[in-house]
Amino acid sequence: MAKANQADDGSGNRQSAYITRNRIALIKSAQVVLAEVGLHATIDQLATSANVSPTTIYKYFETKEALLSEALADVWQEFMLWAHGDEIPGSSFQGMIDVFRKLVRAKQSHPQFARILRNTVSDSSFVINAVRPLAMATLRKAATKEGIAVDQFEGRVYLWGYSLAGIMSAVFVTEELSPEKADASLAISLQMLDISKAKAKKLVSHPLVYPEESTS
Repeated sequence: MAKANQADDGSGNRQSAYITRNRIALIKSAQVVLAEVGLHATIDQLATSANVSPTTIYKYFETKEALLSEALADVWQEFMLWAHGDEIPGSSFQGMIDVFRKLVRAKQSHPQFARILRNTVSDSSFVINAVRPLAMATLRKAATKEGIAVDQFEGRVYLWGYSLAGIMSAVFVTEELSPEKADASLAISLQMLDISKAKAKKLVSHPLVYPEESTS
């Protein structure tokens, strides 16, 4: 009986690994489609890119939107981890501001991610909903350490998120803002979190250190 249970456990582990690999492959393929087509991509386009049938996609994702949302969340998290470098996400508010400033400069460092942002940030609700779980937990942790007001925290962050989405849209979609002007807009937006103008200016003036430049 014990041997039978061990065999069942092994089969279950293999099945779980198989499902995980397939989900990851579909997510990575969807990121390519997001960069090339955007949120208007059809299920057939997603299936063709992944070399699978639409039915296969629905085995792993309830809707096309669910796949695209996970694809965006995954590439977003990859960028965030890269941009934080050796710093643990949420360990400092300054670090989070630096990461956003690197994000508006992603055309140079992460061109595919920049194309994905160009094709998605016009739908600010989609972007915010996709990245909100990770961003909210990290921001709350950083804000608490920094002593930033956390009264009505979720409401403030909700409004701030749409402000950041607007900045990203102006950088990646309409290209009205240069990264430097985006920094200035970011400083203004920080007042939503009850941060003074002087402190906001200091936060967005901090020298950016990219992972490859780190000496640690």
